[in-house]
Amino acid sequence: MFLRFFHLGNLEQLGLHFWAIDIDLRFANYYRMVIVVEYEYKIGKGFNMTILFKTTKQLELQIDEYLDAVSQGALVFRQGVKNYLDNDEIQFAERLTTISKLENKADDLRRMVENQLYTHSLIPEHRGDVLGLLESMDEVINTSKKTLSQFSIEEPNIPINLNKEFLELTEMSVLAADSIVFATRAFFRDISSVKDHIHKVMFYEKEADKVEDRLNREIFGMDVDLSRKLHISSFVSHIGMVSDMAESVGDRLAIYTIKRTV
Repeated sequence: MFLRFFHLGNLEQLGLHFWAIDIDLRFANYYRMVIVVEYEYKIGKGFNMTILFKTTKQLELQIDEYLDAVSQGALVFRQGVKNYLDNDEIQFAERLTTISKLENKADDLRRMVENQLYTHSLIPEHRGDVLGLLESMDEVINTSKKTLSQFSIEEPNIPINLNKEFLELTEMSVLAADSIVFATRAFFRDISSVKDHIHKVMFYEKEADKVEDRLNREIFGMDVDLSRKLHISSFVSHIGMVSDMAESVGDRLAIYTIKRTV
């Protein structure tokens, strides 16, 4: 196969870096060669636009599908908690089945992306960051699925007067998860907007902490056995953990973003 690389280093002083690739077109369709471009263009103080990579349509779709699965998992999680609190056993069982399938789908897609990145030697300077980011995103949907599973296994007896606070906590966790999906999409498409989405993740995580504290005070103020208090409180922690996982991804994403823009 005929392949030549040209590094246009003479443009580095302008903040413009990329590789030009010359490929024998007779083999292009067969191999579906991936053209990797790292393009950084700076105009004036504070303006920095970076395209992480351009690659095959298949890989782009896999990353989008992966993030879709995580986002859908958060939405199913919200409905699952509501179904449980409403004593809707049939709908709850369906939500648990759905989120389990979404978790498996997300795992499969992450492995496909990993295989593509290593097989085609894509973005070697950022490959570790991309894979680390996707792996940490797994914890968001994994925690959501595990929490619904714990509801199914342990069947906590939650007083109806706590339903409103449980739903509020669930909503804050889901919003944090949804925001981290937006932030991750921005990392690949529009890195200048990542910070705005991470800010929302942190806001919703802090709001979730406030609801957790309020819920636990109500729980331990109830006139019931301590064992029941502890059991109900454990599910406050389970639900809040979803927002904690989103915050953890946000912390990692903030570091990756700085590395790409410095």
